[in-house]
Amino acid sequence: MPINQIGYNNREELIREMQLRLADGIVDVELDREHYDVAIDKALATYRQLSNGSVEESVVFFNTSVNVTEYTLPDEVMEVRRIYRRGIGTNNSGGTNFDPFDVAFNNMYMLQAGQIGGLAVFDAFAQYKETIGRVFGSEYNFLWNKNTKILKILRNIQHEEEVMVGVYNFIPESVLLKDVYANPWLAYYALAQAKLMLGEARSKYTSGLPGAGGAIQLNGETLKTEAREDLEKLKESIHNMEEGNMPLGFVIG
Repeated sequence: MPINQIGYNNREELIREMQLRLADGIVDVELDREHYDVAIDKALATYRQLSNGSVEESVVFFNTSVNVTEYTLPDEVMEVRRIYRRGIGTNNSGGTNFDPFDVAFNNMYMLQAGQIGGLAVFDAFAQYKETIGRVFGSEYNFLWNKNTKILKILRNIQHEEEVMVGVYNFIPESVLLKDVYANPWLAYYALAQAKLMLGEARSKYTSGLPGAGGAIQLNGETLKTEAREDLEKLKESIHNMEEGNMPLGFVIG
């Protein structure tokens, strides 16, 4: 692993670092690949649950189908904000998308800027266009189920068209592992989870393991105590925004 590397290129690099920090190769570490994967999955799940640094705003494109109102979005999508249509709400398919409201705006404001206009007119006309769009269906009303990832459009679809959906989605694992703020937190949390599993296994042998000089005492309870303390500190660091997430705005009341 390069010394000047920021983050991890993949999960294997993180697992290798975890193995070295647990002294694997010097002593026998009783963890398999599945245990490390579980530890990393736990770290990602906790980070996505507690930190808004795991979510980004993006768009999803898909084509509607005639008489189909339910569409399944990718698992990464958490919230749907709006559905934007290319047209102005007509149910007729066609070639060139002619929008009379944009033409009216160009005619009344842009082409006659020396005679009429100003910021007040621009703002008023923008609100007028937004109202007309709502009346004539420039956007779809919808219901969103974040558990099943099903988006239900509250309208009888009569033609095919491409729509753009504004969403909030989880940042992919590959991006988080290279994020300068998120990757140290994920590495420490995954390591603490691995130590907890290792401690659980070693604490089963309360009387120690037989050895040439007598019973060998394992450090299972010590590992569990250290792991639990690390996990609590890491969760507290998210509340203190130490891993780069953004705070809430002012809340009155």
